[in-house]
Amino acid sequence: MEHVVYLDAKEKELDKLKSGEKSMIIRGAAGRKLPHGRVYPAEVLWFIENMGDGMVRGRAVVKTVYNSEKLTEQESLRIISDYQPKLCLSPNQVARWGGKRFLVLIEIEKFQEVTPFAIDRSSFGNMDDWLPVDDIENIKKPLH
Repeated sequence: MEHVVYLDAKEKELDKLKSGEKSMIIRGAAGRKLPHGRVYPAEVLWFIENMGDGMVRGRAVVKTVYNSEKLTEQESLRIISDYQPKLCLSPNQVARWGGKRFLVLIEIEKFQEVTPFAIDRSSFGNMDDWLPVDDIENIKKPLH
């Protein structure tokens, strides 16, 4: 399985991954929603910036995955604090993810920039920031 992952453009997450300053992606929710329990080591992540041009600009390999059980607000904040050196979250992001009942922490390796390409989101029918795909080639938009 491969995954298209939207990154926070305002917080410059893609730049932080490129520079190596950041090596972990976080997602959280009140319930077990994507990507909870659906991402595994050695799978490939493809990165797009939200509020950008919709172009995939990077890829990386999943190194480790942590899927939390149900957490209290204090527990989720402690986990974020423990992993902050890899997460490299801004105060706004800590406020966004802290207190979520379920967290997913995905450590990446082998980040590389790719020649930008667009994807066809029409087959997904939702606006999630995490899209599992069998093969990225199946959703690449042809170059005009």
